[in-house]
Amino acid sequence: MRKTPRPLRFVTAHELKEMLGRTAWDERELLLGIEEVPPESIRYHTHSYFLRGRHLVSPYPNDFATWAAVQVRDRVLGEQLAVVDPFDYPDLEALRSEFVTIIDRHLASLQTVPRIVYGEPFHFMRSVVLEIPTEVEARTLREFREALAHVDVGALYFHFFYAVARDRQDANPVRWVEEELGLPDLAAAIRHTSPYFKSLERLRGELVALCDRFLEA
Repeated sequence: MRKTPRPLRFVTAHELKEMLGRTAWDERELLLGIEEVPPESIRYHTHSYFLRGRHLVSPYPNDFATWAAVQVRDRVLGEQLAVVDPFDYPDLEALRSEFVTIIDRHLASLQTVPRIVYGEPFHFMRSVVLEIPTEVEARTLREFREALAHVDVGALYFHFFYAVARDRQDANPVRWVEEELGLPDLAAAIRHTSPYFKSLERLRGELVALCDRFLEA
């Protein structure tokens, strides 16, 4: 079994959250907010959603879709926003543009702007991710598999969401598997294991199963 001299050192993630002092009471205010808030807020309400919902899977896997469907009770818009996979877009501005286009098109089809009646307003937020090193590292595929099976879910979020989105070479597990372990087929399989529409625990199970398959082979 190949043992690399450059280990993958696992880091876990914690968030420091900040309210921006901006709220939306109807869908047009949501649209304007998405257009104007800092990019870090778009990331918080999409990518960071998976860290906050680490054990559960919501039918609306971003904050914009959840608010539209649950608080405004506009299931049509909620479902349209829910299918936006943030990992399909090259950057946060492209992701922002997609949300704006969907909401703008939806509002153009209506005579009145949907707003909350009994629900809660949308609070725009952003966060800073704190990187906290763990004592876990992997030099072989088996060690990588065991680490995936036991690390805190915050580490799964950091390496498979945060580091991959920023192409952090020192923390990107896909690149490490491909370049250090010399397993391009496993790296490709991990890339195709989209984390969208699944909890971090389900993602963990799928990654461990992939490693087991390659270990058995």
